[in-house]
Amino acid sequence: MIKANGEPKYMALYEALASEVRWRIMGFLADNEMSVKEIAAKLELSPSIVTMHIRKLEQAELIGSRRVRRNGGTHKMCFLKHNQVEIELPSARSSARIREQTISVGHYTAFEVHPTCGLGTREKEIGVWDDPRYFLDPERVHASILWFGRGYVEYKTPNYLVPDQSVEAIEISMEIASEAPGLRDHWPSDITFTFNGNILGTWTSPADFGRAARGKYTPEWWHRNVNQYGLLKTIRIDDSGTYMDGEKMSEVTTADLHLSDPFWTLRFAVEEQAVHVGGLTIYGSGFGNHDQDIVIRVY
Repeated sequence: MIKANGEPKYMALYEALASEVRWRIMGFLADNEMSVKEIAAKLELSPSIVTMHIRKLEQAELIGSRRVRRNGGTHKMCFLKHNQVEIELPSARSSARIREQTISVGHYTAFEVHPTCGLGTREKEIGVWDDPRYFLDPERVHASILWFGRGYVEYKTPNYLVPDQSVEAIEISMEIASEAPGLRDHWPSDITFTFNGNILGTWTSPADFGRAARGKYTPEWWHRNVNQYGLLKTIRIDDSGTYMDGEKMSEVTTADLHLSDPFWTLRFAVEEQAVHVGGLTIYGSGFGNHDQDIVIRVY
C-alpha cells in the first residue's frame, strides 16, 4: 500500500491517477501481467500512447515492469505493484501554517517576448497573434493563457510575512508546456525559473500538447490546432535545496531567496542560448487540464 500526503514527491502519483485510461490499465494488470502490445490491443490505442501512460504509472510507483523473452522476441511485461493508496489530507492544524497566494497569468509586471507569441482571455484572443506589442494591451490583465517562442515574463507579489514569521518552504505551482507553431508531440523547451534573482533551475518541457485531445478546461471557442494543455509542475524550495515534483533541481535554499524583500519576483524564461529553445505556454484558470492560475504557497 502507498501512503501519500501533500508532499511534492507524491504529485506524480496524483497525476498518474487522474486518467481513465490509466485506471483501465491498472484494472487489466490486477488480474495478470501484460505486455504493452497486449494492453494497447485491449484499449484499441497505439503502443506509443500506451507507453506514455505506462511511464506515468511507473513514475508513480503504481506498476512495475520486467523484460522477458517470448516467441523469439523481448517483451516488456507490466504488473501492478500496489492495490491500495491511502491519502492523508491536510488537517486544520497544518493548513493554518500555510499562506497561499495566487497570481493571474496576465498580471505580469515585466516581459520580453519573441514570436510565436500571444494572449487570450476565457472569451477571446487579445489583439493580433505574434505581435509582442499586445503584451502591453490593457486587457492583458484578464489573460488566462499566454505563449511565446523565447524571452521571459516576470511576476511580482507582495511579501505578506510579518517580522516573527520564518519560512520553512515555498512551493510554486503552475501548468506549463512548450510553444510550437501549431501542436507538436515532441518539441522540447528548456524553461528556466528565477525567484528574486536566484535561478532555481531549468526544466525541459517535452511538448506542446494537444494533438490527442482538447484541454479539459480549454474554452470551446479556442482553436483546435494550437495550445490545448500543459503539465502541472510544482517547484519546492526548502532548507535542503530546490525540487521539481520531488526531483532536485538545484542547491538554492530558502536562505538564498532574499525573503525579507517587500516584494517577491518570479520569472519564467526561455533563454536564447538554451539548448532547446522551444518556447513557453502558461495556462491559467479556464484553460488547460488544471483549473488554476500560478499559485505560491508559503509554509
